[in-house]
Amino acid sequence: METIKTKLQGIKALKKEGIFNSKLSKSILLGIALTVLSNNETKAQVTLTGQLRDRSEVIDGQGTLLKKTDKTSLFNTQRFRLNVGYSGYRYKIFASLQDIRVWGQDASSINRTTTEVNNGLMLNEAWGEIMLNDTISKIQNLSLKAGRQEISYDDQKVLGSLDWLQQSRRHDAIILKFANKGWIADIGVAFNQNKELNTGTIYNGTNSAYAEGTNGIGTMYKSFQYLYLDKKLAFTDLSFLFFKDDFNKYTNITSGTPAVTTKVYGQGVWSRNTIGFYFNSTIARKLNLLGSVYHQSGSDKDGRTLNANLASITSSLQVGRKLFIGPGIDYLSGTDGTKAVTTTSTSNLFDPLYGTPHKFWGGMDYFYAASPFGKQGLLNYFFKAKYNAKDNLTFLAEIHGFESANKLSNGAGGTLDSYLGTEIDLVMKYNMTKIINIEAGYSFMKATNSMASAAVKNVANADLSPQWAYLSLNIKPNFLAKK
Repeated sequence: METIKTKLQGIKALKKEGIFNSKLSKSILLGIALTVLSNNETKAQVTLTGQLRDRSEVIDGQGTLLKKTDKTSLFNTQRFRLNVGYSGYRYKIFASLQDIRVWGQDASSINRTTTEVNNGLMLNEAWGEIMLNDTISKIQNLSLKAGRQEISYDDQKVLGSLDWLQQSRRHDAIILKFANKGWIADIGVAFNQNKELNTGTIYNGTNSAYAEGTNGIGTMYKSFQYLYLDKKLAFTDLSFLFFKDDFNKYTNITSGTPAVTTKVYGQGVWSRNTIGFYFNSTIARKLNLLGSVYHQSGSDKDGRTLNANLASITSSLQVGRKLFIGPGIDYLSGTDGTKAVTTTSTSNLFDPLYGTPHKFWGGMDYFYAASPFGKQGLLNYFFKAKYNAKDNLTFLAEIHGFESANKLSNGAGGTLDSYLGTEIDLVMKYNMTKIINIEAGYSFMKATNSMASAAVKNVANADLSPQWAYLSLNIKPNFLAKK
């Protein structure tokens, strides 16, 4: 800008001396315009990327136990994304168009969607970010990011993108972001409505396509507010999270013959508060410890008083150049299954909010995913191994022992064995190129009768040896990359 100012002052001086004429003025002004445009062009940047992820799955008990008479399932799903980003002086915008398909869900001759639930074409992300600090500020970053966006922190145990699911997860929110000298501070807020209303703000957060469960399934928050702080030290990353999500209050109304109970939403919200710490520390270079502890209070989405906890620690020891191994344990509190649950009783069931359960509690997604498993919480002790055979070839193996974190009722006044089952997960990842990735996995579980009981999965005549396998092709091109 100083160069432009200097040129303008020079024009005034020439004009004063009588040297300035119309032809010269046009030439100089054109030069100034080109200078401005070229300056803006160097600061602006366009990105155009994409993703095609095809995944074939063979399911014989993934998510929940099957009956012995049930048949194995086989299907193919596909995610396609087109991502467009543009950054200019003190702003960024980004949009991600996403289409999710099950192969064969649409007729081959016409482009139609069979049901609303199968309509996979959607706007995955669409946000804008403005930089509140200018280029001469000593602050590394101070910005405001608004729109549909992924919210992901730390190991994604309580807030994550859930990228394993083809549809993933995103939020409509505004986030004030600060970063400077190893410190990160984010303040986020969201407020949801079903549609444009002329009066009131009552929000029906129930999605009829999914049964109610944990991890945000079944009841969508009406609003949230959170504070995230992170400090990067020499060998440790330490963070703090306070997250409050609010759920619209409702009343159960029973009427008709036969009797039908309906939720009637009214004024006010039930608020759930989650507060906790996370750390990721490297000890003696070859040993890594990662852990977290969270506490939930306030009320759950059904208005019950909440008092719940999560504690987790994972270790990883490097053995040689290529092998990493380590045990770990997760504890998520639950409610005593032998006690009656009422609207006035306290819930001790910890809900891992909007995280990535597939990453932590077994590849078969028996816990904190779409299929409910009761309200007794979970104790997960595990051992993980990772072997980098080559720069582009990795093998992973995990063994999990799953146990109820609280008492399981047998339905007759007694209790069941708390042990639920053992799961083995095997994964191979191969990067054919920087753009093309192939991934294959196989999981097997030896479940117990407690897993099949009414208190957990509630499956009669269950096959207690479920298994699951998948093969995935992932292509992520950068359309503007220089060849």
